[in-house]
Amino acid sequence: MSPPTPNPEDRARSARTAALPTWLARRVEEHGPRDAVVAPGGRLSYVEASARSARWARTLVSGGVGKGTRVGVLLPNGPEWVLAWLAAARIGALVVPINTFFKTRELGWMLRHADIDTLICSGRLLDDDPLARLEELAPGLRTSRAGALRSPELPALRRVFAWDAGERPWVDPARMLDAGPEDVDEALLRALESEVVAADPMVVLYSSGSTGDPKGAVHSHGNVLRQAARLARLRELRSDDRVWSPMPFFWVGGLVFSLASGLDVGACLLVQERFDPGETLAFLESERATVAIGWPHFGKALAEHPDRPRRDLSALRAGNLPGLLPAEICPDDPELRPNGLGMTETCGPHTYTGEEPLSEARRGVFGPALPGVEHRIVDPETGAELAPGQRGEICVRGGSLMQGLYKRESADVFEPDGFYRTGDAGFFDAKGELRFEGRLGEMIKSAGANVTPSEVESALMALAEVEAAYVVGVSHAERGESVAAAVVLVPGVEASSDSLRQQLRGEIAVYKVPRHLWLTRSDALPFRDTGKIDKQALHAMLEARVGAGEI
Repeated sequence: MSPPTPNPEDRARSARTAALPTWLARRVEEHGPRDAVVAPGGRLSYVEASARSARWARTLVSGGVGKGTRVGVLLPNGPEWVLAWLAAARIGALVVPINTFFKTRELGWMLRHADIDTLICSGRLLDDDPLARLEELAPGLRTSRAGALRSPELPALRRVFAWDAGERPWVDPARMLDAGPEDVDEALLRALESEVVAADPMVVLYSSGSTGDPKGAVHSHGNVLRQAARLARLRELRSDDRVWSPMPFFWVGGLVFSLASGLDVGACLLVQERFDPGETLAFLESERATVAIGWPHFGKALAEHPDRPRRDLSALRAGNLPGLLPAEICPDDPELRPNGLGMTETCGPHTYTGEEPLSEARRGVFGPALPGVEHRIVDPETGAELAPGQRGEICVRGGSLMQGLYKRESADVFEPDGFYRTGDAGFFDAKGELRFEGRLGEMIKSAGANVTPSEVESALMALAEVEAAYVVGVSHAERGESVAAAVVLVPGVEASSDSLRQQLRGEIAVYKVPRHLWLTRSDALPFRDTGKIDKQALHAMLEARVGAGEI
């Protein structure tokens, strides 16, 4: 699945890159009893992370998990998520982090597409019951035997470990993971670990695709760990840092930018199952957080909470949350904040400005390329390379570029010389810094999450009250973009925006539900001569209505 032309710098570096078993052993040797992960309900030191994940790994091996087995992780951020990732990766299994916002249809699609063999999950995600969703997807599970699942609807699934499973005989209690079975001893575990190399796939990270279905980017051990080390250096993370981030570990920002880069230097990760401004402020104070990273609307919510004035956050020294951090660290002006451009396919940022606030001369730049990354700008229609300074599609090669997209042939993903066309538009200025100008397509980027308009349109169209629906992204000061929709109701049917949103919340992830809904007539919408909606004109109409406070 590798691109045809690996980057020479990465080829040399990969020879000295360790896979996760060796990487984890070094972290334990250097940082031992210090906190690795802290959540309101528990702590995990580096020593404990290694020892417990070893027991979990032995249990997985005893159940038939081996190199290349697809292990799904459906858990909130916390020590258990980290243990599941370490346990599966240290034996060479392919970890598939699963979006905890997914509804039944989305969950079923991903479990099947990713060929999940073993699932480690929670029986309770806030107010949701993932195990009930699995039974809805595959009713035969209710009469199946734990450890030997057979379901035509989920043909690859063989075993589910879960907390809070209730009376479900088809589920293995998660406490079994800590058992350390006798049929798999430490010698066998070490032998299995010795066969895991940097080139082996470690994770499949899913993100929304431009055609509607999510895309699974396959990243190797070397890719993830090299990128984590790069980012830790660029961000000047220290071993005594206590890093808080609400970014979910199932997205690249959470897994690589937060978790792996923090652990790479021996820092402590401060995590919560859910974001609540009041609880978070108390948590940041009690744990003496030194770095706070996330999306701007989190910083706004924390800064405006009534508890903020009485909370001592003087330990904070770095981060990207305006309002929470001093202006000299994180300016109020978004175009002067440290920034970078990245995507799931590049394992996070492929350009980065560094941590210092930008000067006026660098206003709005997204930084130069990360070490080992090559870029070129091409005409989006012809693919021809453009001259320096010309605007076009951004292509990337080398560095942390994925091995490929799961279940896609390399020739369908990469250019013949190994470049990947990102679908992002921009150019590099005379100083070699990227000027990013947005997505070429229609993808909506809302608070760090990718939302595919066609998926939201399909969910709206499935509602009995809706005759037609058209979705675009509109600008938002903190979130980047918000999901907005123009909806035409079935003639004679009455419905409100709130009632439609309420129905959608049961069908699609909450961040995909339109924040702005315009109920209108078909003849009020902009159509082309071909009969297709003019999305550019619709975007302008919805931007105006949102700006005027009409929707």
